[in-house]
Amino acid sequence: MLPQGDDPDRKPHIPVLLNPILKAVAPVQGVWLDGTFGAGGYSRGLLAAGAARVIGVDRDPLAFQMAAPWAGDYGDRLRLVQGTFSSLDTLAGEPLDGVVLDLGVSSMQLDQAERGFSFQKDGPLDMRMGQDGESAADLVNTLPEGTLADILYHYGEERASRRIAKAIVAARPITTTLHLAEVVQSCLPRPKPGQSHPATRSFQAIRIAVNTEFGELAEGLMAAEAALKPGGLLAVVTFHSLEDRIVKRFFQLRSGQESNANRYAPANETTTARFEMVTRKAIGPDEDELAQNPRSRSAKLRVGRRTAAPAGRVELSALDVPLLPVKGRR
Repeated sequence: MLPQGDDPDRKPHIPVLLNPILKAVAPVQGVWLDGTFGAGGYSRGLLAAGAARVIGVDRDPLAFQMAAPWAGDYGDRLRLVQGTFSSLDTLAGEPLDGVVLDLGVSSMQLDQAERGFSFQKDGPLDMRMGQDGESAADLVNTLPEGTLADILYHYGEERASRRIAKAIVAARPITTTLHLAEVVQSCLPRPKPGQSHPATRSFQAIRIAVNTEFGELAEGLMAAEAALKPGGLLAVVTFHSLEDRIVKRFFQLRSGQESNANRYAPANETTTARFEMVTRKAIGPDEDELAQNPRSRSAKLRVGRRTAAPAGRVELSALDVPLLPVKGRR
C-alpha cells in the first residue's frame, strides 16, 4: 500500500516490491494469506508464482467488489475473506505456508476522493479503511485539543502538533479533506522544492488513529506467527519509519537478535527464536521499480522464516508501538 501524500495521478494499483517478495520467498508453494488484499496484486502474483491457494483478507468491502470481475477465474485457488489481518490466524482456519502484509493506505483508497484519504483531492473527511466506525471528521471535530496534538505528534511525528491542533479546534467544523489540509498548511512554512506536502504528517497521523493501525499491525504480526507452519514465511512491506520500526523490532525479538542497549546491565536472557531472518536488512525498490512506480520510493521489505518454536505474544511496549499519553498527564 502507500504513503499518504503521493500524487494520485501517477499509475495506480501497482503492487509494490512484488518481485523482491517473490524472489525472497521462492519457491512459492502451499497456502498463502494476503492480509492486505487491496487490488489483488500480491495475491495474483503469488498464484502465478506457484502458490496452491491464496486467502485474500481485507477490511474494505470495496476491495472484493472490485475483484469480482476476475477473482472467479482462479476457482478455489483464491478465497476472499472480509476482516482485519490482526485476526488472520482465525480467518485463515488452517496452517499457512506464507503471509504477506502490505501496510498503509491502498492506491484505490487514496485515488478515490470520496474515501477522504487524500489532501490532493477534495472529499468528505473520512479515512475509514473498513467504512465503519468513527471517521476522521468525528475525531477532528470532537477530540480535545490536547488529544489531537498527541495524535499528530506520536502517530505523525509532527513537531508543530500543538500549533496545528489549536488551529484545527479554532476552525471547527472541518468536514472536507481540502479544508483540513488548508488549516494544517496555514500553520507551517511553505515547503521547499522536493519536500512533501505540509499536511502529509497530519493526514498520516489522523488516518492511523481512525484505523488503529499500530495496534492492528502488532496483533497481525503475532497472528502470523501463530498461523505459520514451521518453515513458513512472513513478508511485510512498510511505508514509513514508525511502521518499519515495529516490524524490525518484532523480527529482532522473535529471532533472538535483541541487542543489549546498556553494556553495564546484565546480559539479556537468550530467547527461543520463533523466526529466522531471510532478509538481513530491509529491501527497498530498485531503479526500475522507482521509474515504473514512484509511489514505492519509501517502501521497505522485511522477510522472516518461521521456526518450530511455539508461538507466543509480545507486549506492545516491547515493539516500540507509539502509545498516546495517559489522559490527565499532559
